[in-house]
Amino acid sequence: MAALIPTETDDPAEVRRALARALDGRAALGFGMLADAPTEVPDGIAAVIATSGSSGIPKRVALSAEALRSSAEATASRIGSGRWLLALPTGYVAGLQVLVRSILAGTEPSSIDGRFSPVSFAEATLAMLRPAPGAGLPELFTSLVPAQVATLLDAADDTAVRAALQAYRAILVGGQSLPEPLRERAADLGVRLVRTYGSTETSGGCVYDGVPLESVTVRAVDGELRIAGPMLAEGYLEDRTLTARTFLRDEHGIRWYRTGDLGLVEDGVVRVHGRADNVIVSGGINISLDRVERIVRRVPGLHEAVVVGIDDERWGEASVIVVARGEVLRRSEGEQLEQARDAVGDELGKHARPARLIIVDELAVLASGKPDRESIRRAVLDLR
Repeated sequence: MAALIPTETDDPAEVRRALARALDGRAALGFGMLADAPTEVPDGIAAVIATSGSSGIPKRVALSAEALRSSAEATASRIGSGRWLLALPTGYVAGLQVLVRSILAGTEPSSIDGRFSPVSFAEATLAMLRPAPGAGLPELFTSLVPAQVATLLDAADDTAVRAALQAYRAILVGGQSLPEPLRERAADLGVRLVRTYGSTETSGGCVYDGVPLESVTVRAVDGELRIAGPMLAEGYLEDRTLTARTFLRDEHGIRWYRTGDLGLVEDGVVRVHGRADNVIVSGGINISLDRVERIVRRVPGLHEAVVVGIDDERWGEASVIVVARGEVLRRSEGEQLEQARDAVGDELGKHARPARLIIVDELAVLASGKPDRESIRRAVLDLR
């Protein structure tokens, strides 16, 4: 057994040093650990990340050193290796992987000074572009969530912000689906975004722009995406039942992770349709809120909107669009709702059209930057 050491510091340099020891098998780091967390873990575990995602169900995901290294090596094989900017919390798997990739590349990551903003992002990036004596310009990489990308693109009229965005060989974007308008805006500016798909249970993103990384296999079973590869977590700490339900072995002994996501694999390209559990039944018809949200986010002014389900007296359940007041609304609230309803109706049918559009001061988010859907849903219920 190895000691599980709770990580209480926010200093990236300290976390990197501790992580290097963990990858060598000298201890395991615990992120987001509560008082009842165990003090030891099985040998080989390098990190335990407590995560509840947007569902609110707490889990402690145990990641081995082999899994973390395999993920980092597969990323380097796909996009290259260089210097990384840490712009996400280290207790979030995408942030932790920035440190793992830096350790394997033998580089020191840079980090945002203070709160994330276009100014702090630009300052950190441009500082990384100052070459050391006798060295050329480094290849730059970072990981962001869509909300951060939107913030930077909105500020791209600033020369320094635009130059910083364009300086990266690749900006990995994960945590939630990347709205197509954001991807198009980035491409128009020459910003190289890479859409990633994965989870804490896969040591971070393992499918880039729809294509699985080397050594990763993805298949759909009864409409659910399953993933196999050396970067899979060992399971959930002290929860054998959940581990056995989530990680399965097939007739060949291959271990598969049940993602809980609906999707399909066509000609080697993975297409994610949404969470299997993010579904409402409206008028007796199943409606994927993720698919509705993906369509709604194409509407100008709704690129960061969140779609949640609420009880409805007539239909049983209905969907509601929730958007932060700070977003630019190009038409009246009613006109935007109608445009969103028309778009959803055209693609999914009239039964899937959102019932309302609600504007709030601020959308609740998790530490990872993902929308806190349960908090948003509760806030909508409080407004009724």
